[in-house]
Amino acid sequence: MSRRNALQIDRQAKPNRCKLKVTVALTAILLLLAAPVLAGGLPMVDAHSQIDGDTDMAVVIKTMDHAGIGRVLLSPRFRRKPADILALARAHPDRVTATVRTKTKLYFKGHKGTPFFRRFLSREIAAGDYGAMAEVIMWHAQKGNKAGQFIIAPDDPRVRVYLDAALENQWPFIPHIEFAAAGADRAPFMAMMAAMLRRYPDHPMALIHMGQIDDPREVRQILADHPNLYFLTSHCNPISRSQSKQPWTNLFDGARLKPAWIKLMIDHPDRFILAFDNVFPEHWGGYYISQARLWRRALADLPDPVAHAIAHENAERLWRLPATPLVR
Repeated sequence: MSRRNALQIDRQAKPNRCKLKVTVALTAILLLLAAPVLAGGLPMVDAHSQIDGDTDMAVVIKTMDHAGIGRVLLSPRFRRKPADILALARAHPDRVTATVRTKTKLYFKGHKGTPFFRRFLSREIAAGDYGAMAEVIMWHAQKGNKAGQFIIAPDDPRVRVYLDAALENQWPFIPHIEFAAAGADRAPFMAMMAAMLRRYPDHPMALIHMGQIDDPREVRQILADHPNLYFLTSHCNPISRSQSKQPWTNLFDGARLKPAWIKLMIDHPDRFILAFDNVFPEHWGGYYISQARLWRRALADLPDPVAHAIAHENAERLWRLPATPLVR
């Protein structure tokens, strides 16, 4: 795809152009190093993304086409209505899996809303044909003026409402815990997450953004301790890091995965899941396309079975998805 086409997608998504300047420059350098993709092509699933009320729904499939993403697990954020996601999934059942929203006022308002919140969530799930549940916020740092800080312990009753729904519907449960940003909360949150994993050893749980854990040795130990834990790769690349002051995990050295992460993925090919976590309008454009190209290039360095597992097969297995279409 030409740069001109990518920029056209950007205009449709109304991006923050100041932030994207760094991305465009960085991507140009990284893509100079790009090598051919796997010989047979590589289907790609984005196992977690969101769309808000300021983003034109029409850009989703169009941007996925340019990025080479075969399927997205997509949830609404705040002012975006769940009905919009369900309609898009009905129109494109081979490309979009509707995901139950988790970012609601009822969740963030506190304990008093829990009983009503449980009834509200049950009605919302029953009203649509959903195939997944979005991330559940537990430790979330302030993100400029776009998202506030939220600290909700893994053993909070509100978290239990979402966990019960995930268990009942056999959906992977996605904790959102930013361990690098959590400071003094890191150890207690790690202990509470471990207790949750041990309590439900047969239920898959996928830690979004790699949990902001930057040490592959620590991840290796966590994988050994908890066979039901998986890691989502969203924001864990230099393009995302260039756009944020958050301490995201960086799996890359330039355009390639770091050797320690490559070894870990080869040793545990079934425990890593490709995801991007788009949220705002500026994400649904060249930003998404650049990350997908970077990942496609990086996955080509892995043995084919490992690349396919991370790119689509693990998501297909855990969320019981049909085969992902190959988008060239």
